[in-house]
Amino acid sequence: MFIQTEATPNPSTLKFLPGREVLPGEPRDFRDAQGAAVSPLGAELFQVEGVAGVFLGADFISITKGDADWSHIKPAILGVIMEHFLSGKPVLSAQAQGESPPAAEEFFDKADAETVEVIKELLATRVRPAVAMDGGDIIFQGFKQGIVYLKMQGACAGCPSSTATLKNGIENLLRHFVPGVEEVQQV
Repeated sequence: MFIQTEATPNPSTLKFLPGREVLPGEPRDFRDAQGAAVSPLGAELFQVEGVAGVFLGADFISITKGDADWSHIKPAILGVIMEHFLSGKPVLSAQAQGESPPAAEEFFDKADAETVEVIKELLATRVRPAVAMDGGDIIFQGFKQGIVYLKMQGACAGCPSSTATLKNGIENLLRHFVPGVEEVQQV
């Protein structure tokens, strides 16, 4: 098994590509070992000292490190990923496979429902695929008084360029296509 790695715009996060499907459906973002308990792969990765976050995408795994140096933890991470896939264990526990990832409550006025649907469609078709290429994801959280609230996950969470992505990319896109959108903010 050959696992490729790619740098992401976030220097604390690397994208690992095992050359096979990782997690079909919605991605999962784990920020601690306790949250990763629903994923045998996530739990194993958090056992590597220095791992601070695990993001499971459709065909990739983004790992965020703490204070550790990549040269010290990357070989251990590669070993865990390879061993996991060769073992045939599931990526998510049987119990978690049928469940949707826990989501924060969305907030918006019912009168803005059509606007919110357009925002979600643009995020799904134009933003999320591009952000996934960088090892992350962006989730809609709310819309209020012209402000779109988004949650950054994976490589995007804590990325130095995430503000530029939000303001120069996503905000401009939404303002262009959706009347009433004035600003985008991260939650």
